[in-house]
Amino acid sequence: MDSLVDHPISRRWPAKNPELLQLYSYPTPNGVKVSIALEEMGLAYEAHTVKISGEQHTPEFLALNPNNKIPAIIDPNGPDGQVIALWESGAILLYLAEKSGQLLPRDARARAQTQQWLMFQMGGLGPTFGKYGYFKKFAGKDIEDPRPRQHFIDESRRLLNVLEQQLDGQDYIQSDEYTIADIAIFPWLRAVRDAYGAFEDFQMASYTHTMTYLDRCLDRPAVKRGLVVPPTE
Repeated sequence: MDSLVDHPISRRWPAKNPELLQLYSYPTPNGVKVSIALEEMGLAYEAHTVKISGEQHTPEFLALNPNNKIPAIIDPNGPDGQVIALWESGAILLYLAEKSGQLLPRDARARAQTQQWLMFQMGGLGPTFGKYGYFKKFAGKDIEDPRPRQHFIDESRRLLNVLEQQLDGQDYIQSDEYTIADIAIFPWLRAVRDAYGAFEDFQMASYTHTMTYLDRCLDRPAVKRGLVVPPTE
């Protein structure tokens, strides 16, 4: 791909300014990670709404992400000034942190630990909370067998205990430094608390450090902006 306009996705989601980084997303817990990061980093970008009711399966989007998931980006000013397309929210967060020099510690130890917590969200917290949501709020709610939902309740509480211990005595996941690990984690906490109806199931009131942390993150101006990007309509 020599330029953004050469990519098939431009046929369905044409860029108004092809010189800017292009975000293709929807405001889900995974989707808002990237819009929040872009807002926090102050990077110029253009957002395109990909409706997850089906647009993620179109040939144009599959040409960008064959895994048919949002978010995805195209950066016309990638490494060595070349165009780069990326998908997977964790990979995008790492790329943007490297590109901007922000939200990823320079110290080698803190940097590795930040990446560790990013993987904790990608491999554990996000999938577990998402599966709980499936059985509690979405199609799986009609399954009468209570065991699948209970399994994900129990595993979610175990993961919340890990967070609660980590957040005891510090403002953010990586000590008192706000990083891409936080941007990965707190949107999922918000989703299960506010959208999936997990407050009672997870006994979230008992996780005082974690709930205070969530509110602290949500109070950031860049977070408030990023949570509503791109628009749902």
